[in-house]
Amino acid sequence: MGASLWVFGYGSLMWNPGFAHSERQVALLQGYHRSFCMWSIHYRGTVSDPGLVLALDAAGGASCHGVAFAVAEGQEAETLAYLRDRELISSAYREMDLAVTLQDGRPVTATGYVVNRDHPQYCQDLGTEEQAAIIARSAGSAGRNDAYLFNTVAHLAELGIRDADLLELADLVRAATPGT
Repeated sequence: MGASLWVFGYGSLMWNPGFAHSERQVALLQGYHRSFCMWSIHYRGTVSDPGLVLALDAAGGASCHGVAFAVAEGQEAETLAYLRDRELISSAYREMDLAVTLQDGRPVTATGYVVNRDHPQYCQDLGTEEQAAIIARSAGSAGRNDAYLFNTVAHLAELGIRDADLLELADLVRAATPGT
């Protein structure tokens, strides 16, 4: 019998899920890409000095490798409540059922958080250099914005996932913040 709830992580959920899970696999989501297209006014920035966080943004022909977690049996309601508190703090994400393919080939439906393009925190048109400058200087209640980027890049590498856009962004942020 399979898990009754799967969760797809593409950013900090990959390395800090915060919930009990019985299985963890690399997974592929079609039709979306991972993007620093959301202003962070809580976790990696503030209202007066917003940072940037990753979001899934729909795009034709796009795909995103991340991690799918099978939620531990009996923890489904608690996990959804936790994720909603964490991810829907400002309604900038929409909770959606996403069709993902696990690394072992199984198709599953996973709960995921997709950017709400109508929300004021959506910022799709920032160039890479502008993103780097924002990430290099910003911090919020969960810490420095650059640590979020570097942790995501490191965990993708551990999983064997190469995200060229994030690697380029990390190089620009390192250049802007000596000592990182």
